[in-house]
Amino acid sequence: MSAQPASAAHRARVLRALGVVSWHRRATAAVMPEAIAPMAAAEPPGAAGVVIVLPAGCGVRELDLLGRALCAFGPQLARAARIEATDSESMQVPHAQAYLVFGEQQAHSLGRALPAEVMHNAHIVLADAPADVLSQAAAKRRLWQALRTMRRALAGALPSWSR
Repeated sequence: MSAQPASAAHRARVLRALGVVSWHRRATAAVMPEAIAPMAAAEPPGAAGVVIVLPAGCGVRELDLLGRALCAFGPQLARAARIEATDSESMQVPHAQAYLVFGEQQAHSLGRALPAEVMHNAHIVLADAPADVLSQAAAKRRLWQALRTMRRALAGALPSWSR
């Protein structure tokens, strides 16, 4: 006994009766090289969207907590560049439109590492040190507020006088 292959209409009826949703891959349009050039020129070379400045030697629990908090606020913050602040003058900080700094000492290190023009044009948000965020409820609340401020700044919702 040989089984006959079902027609596409019969297959669709059976899948619909079983409650199965059929997914189909969308066709993608080819991207023209001329369309890529203006997008690349919009952002200066070496500039990042968001840079997160962390204290040196953060523990695994602290990094896990920060990673989860950043993921909660979307992919732009979750995929942001993360650097550890040092007190040396040779700290390499990429130029960005926004910086999320964890701890007052890291803010001072960032201020010494960045040129004044970059700091003037960037949106800098200060949050508590990761160790404080783990241990204090008020620090968690301030971190949440800092992340909301950062998200609004990236969306362009903040007026220019409040930056």
